[in-house]
Amino acid sequence: MSASSAAADRAAQILSRPFTLGGLTVPNRVAMAPMTRQFSPGGVPGDDVARYYARRAAGGVGLIVTEGTYVGHDAAGDSDRVPRFHGEDALTGWKNVVEEVHRAGGRIMPQLWHVGVTRAEGSGPFPEAPTVGPSGIGLDGDPAGRAMTQDDLDAVIAAFADAAAAAERTGFDGIELHGAHGYLIDEFLWERTNRRTDGYGGDPVARTRFAAEIVAACRKAVSPGFPIVFRTSQWKANNYDARLAATPQELEAVLAPLADAGVDAFHSSTRRYWVPEFEDSDLNLAGWTKKLTGKATISVGSVGLDKQFDPSSFQGGTRIGVAGIEKLLDRLERDEFDLIAIGRALIADPEWVRKVLSGDTEALIPFNADQLQNLH
Repeated sequence: MSASSAAADRAAQILSRPFTLGGLTVPNRVAMAPMTRQFSPGGVPGDDVARYYARRAAGGVGLIVTEGTYVGHDAAGDSDRVPRFHGEDALTGWKNVVEEVHRAGGRIMPQLWHVGVTRAEGSGPFPEAPTVGPSGIGLDGDPAGRAMTQDDLDAVIAAFADAAAAAERTGFDGIELHGAHGYLIDEFLWERTNRRTDGYGGDPVARTRFAAEIVAACRKAVSPGFPIVFRTSQWKANNYDARLAATPQELEAVLAPLADAGVDAFHSSTRRYWVPEFEDSDLNLAGWTKKLTGKATISVGSVGLDKQFDPSSFQGGTRIGVAGIEKLLDRLERDEFDLIAIGRALIADPEWVRKVLSGDTEALIPFNADQLQNLH
């Protein structure tokens, strides 16, 4: 057997294992990472969006996590080209997406999203809505938006629960709650943006209350076997050195209430999947999360690329080469985490999974930022 054939056989053996999460069985260990594309005018995903996701399912992706999609709260979003997850028109569009992905053999979850204080005042799709966050503090520590009242908190929690119920009703296979990257849920988790003195602020456990209430409300709104995934990150938009937790003990304090509230799996967002999260261990964030919670985890971060994620990756003309996945297979083989999410490599090549599993890696299409101009 040639070296390339042996590598393909190993990749197929490790990546092709099914995985069960609640009542869902994913056919393999590869997920598509959520990536905002802004090709849904008026917030409604059209046939081109359905074809985009179905093309990845047909190419071998086991689980698709959609781009972030706004819950039904007027301050949830900042673009009328990002899809909504409320309203009959948007949900009808999503139903078509689900049907196309299922027809292609894939499974799919929407990522439910509220952008919080990252939203510029006056942004669409509801420009009159005030920007809100935990404490009226932006990611940079400067004033931004206004602090949420209890009525605001209740409204957002209800919006996430309504979206979760709509996802199950529409035929999705689960949901992902966006609790990462400095958006609203993460703003409550992070000490810099959460300065509240009520029951939603204070120590790390108190700062999880809002997130845990969202999880619990979603859990109540869907059937017991319907999976809830929660996305976390240490880094925030434009702040890659930010940390929710400096130690495993601090991380456990954040994650345990979420697991208790009903999270089935954590999607641990990192820029490079191979980087250890804490000293004295080579476990990455997903590995530590699995160890601390006992829950399934999804890892992510520059898979199949020879350059790590950073903003320059998305500037016109930027080209990134193809990289091997041997170190990824090592981690999956020892069950450090359960699934791996692929981002830019899947934008570049919808058949990335098929080519990797068949050993046709010479045919992989490299990523370049110009590919973001079209929805292919």
